[in-house]
Amino acid sequence: MSRFALFLALPLLFHVGCGAESGDEDVDPLAGIQIIGDDLSDIPLRGASAAQVARFKEGDRLFDFVFRERDGLGPLYIRASCAGCHEGAARGPGAVQKMVLVEADGVTPAADQAALPYGNTMRPYGVGGATTLVQPEDDLVLKLSQRLGPPVFGRGYMEAVDDAEIERVAAEQAARGDAIRGRINRVVFHSKKNADEAFHRFSEGDENLIGRFGFKARVATLDDFTADAYQGDMGITSPLRPSELPNPDGLTDDAKPGEDVDVETVNAVADYMRLLEIPKRAPADPRGEALFVEADCAACHVPSLRTRADYPIAQLADIDAPVYTDFLLHDLGPDLADGLIDESASSTSWRTAPLIGMRHSTSYLHDGRARTIEQAILLHDGPGSEAAGSVAAFRALPREEREALIDFVRSL
Repeated sequence: MSRFALFLALPLLFHVGCGAESGDEDVDPLAGIQIIGDDLSDIPLRGASAAQVARFKEGDRLFDFVFRERDGLGPLYIRASCAGCHEGAARGPGAVQKMVLVEADGVTPAADQAALPYGNTMRPYGVGGATTLVQPEDDLVLKLSQRLGPPVFGRGYMEAVDDAEIERVAAEQAARGDAIRGRINRVVFHSKKNADEAFHRFSEGDENLIGRFGFKARVATLDDFTADAYQGDMGITSPLRPSELPNPDGLTDDAKPGEDVDVETVNAVADYMRLLEIPKRAPADPRGEALFVEADCAACHVPSLRTRADYPIAQLADIDAPVYTDFLLHDLGPDLADGLIDESASSTSWRTAPLIGMRHSTSYLHDGRARTIEQAILLHDGPGSEAAGSVAAFRALPREEREALIDFVRSL
């Protein structure tokens, strides 16, 4: 059961128990009880209609559903549910281990990746007849990295942002006099053509879309994001991703013949993410926001972007979405490189992380290497990093002002 479901159920249970005990219909069943607000990471949009809440709850159920072999899990997989990587719609606990052959610099992907015939993702568990797991061979020289499951709350706001806004910010950055030069990652919709109905629900219908999801902005819509995660992380096929991934055992299907889930299941999970609210911000040092702008953090972590007037979810249409990202790829230098390429994103390129619900995170950056927000800021520095100037501005602040800036980010 999600936190949202528990939040709804507890007052009802208390009311029943109190009424039976007191025998007095005029007694306030909540008298003396502290009411828990909606300071959670798994609640629907504020002002959601009854139909939207019902849709949210159905998607939430599917998001938490633990797949088993008979449901089509595998043959190889990382986690058995969406919540396994995004518990409470927040970050983690699941992580994806990546591997890639690189050149001597440890950054540039090797031209020949033939030694990794099953791709760059390690899937440590097997069912459905799989006996050989995808693990790197001992004699290979690999660059290994991990990616923590990102939060998924507020993703409807992100999907709703108008393409023109992202293009505007990219043009503004191109005209800057410093190193900040964000690039749009144009991506191709890879899903099966007969799943176009799911695709076109929330897109313009163009196959050359602006990527906005994933650490390297390689996915454009939440339906595609859902289908991609089902296939890549769980081995769950759908009409949007109908094929089992290559595996050492050569299995072309699992214990459930054919596609494992239908388009409606993919759509329901995607709609759950669309309907997730951005957690409320906590009180913060009032100076922090101005310092965030002063240090040029807001140049990439853009506080808000305007959404499409025609976005199908009315609450998210034609509003200023507080996403704290520009959706653009930025070169952060070799220190953060993972050796992997996603569409036009290079080994050193990363999409600006949306600073949504930061209070619900305990580690930062794509791999969680930063244990504090300050560490995350400082790790943006390094040779060739577009953010080096911003980090220098942060370092130049008096300690008290640095703490105010950090407090602001922590409050989001």
